Amino acid sequence: METTLLEVDTSRTRVLDLTREIDEFCAGRGDGLVNVFAPHATAGVALIETGAFSDDDLVDALERLLPRDDRYRHAHGSPGHGADHVLPAIVSPSMVVPVQDGKLLLGVWQSIVLVDLNRDNPRRTVRLSFVAG
Repeated sequence: METTLLEVDTSRTRVLDLTREIDEFCAGRGDGLVNVFAPHATAGVALIETGAFSDDDLVDALERLLPRDDRYRHAHGSPGHGADHVLPAIVSPSMVVPVQDGKLLLGVWQSIVLVDLNRDNPRRTVRLSFVAG
């Protein structure tokens, strides 16, 4: 198994497209699986179309599901931060994607994104692990 860490900053966007970086990690590795894992209690990874406002729609939907208010018992950090800790139950912190000939086997409009609604910590790490098939 081969592993690398991506260090990313989500201060400018709540949905960060990682597809290019993951594709570069898989290049030349042949057939197998790539695991994408966000080792954070307040972030997740998703497959979504980007660039057509779907990422904005995702953020809007998540903010409706997880309003940033004082209803949460987990109450440190910015107002509504408890919602950030519920996010990984809705948007998984990991996914596995098949790779063939070193290329991600994604659908035409699918991108792999990091979803991070947490305003308190924009510095994130994403672990990529390739398992040869």
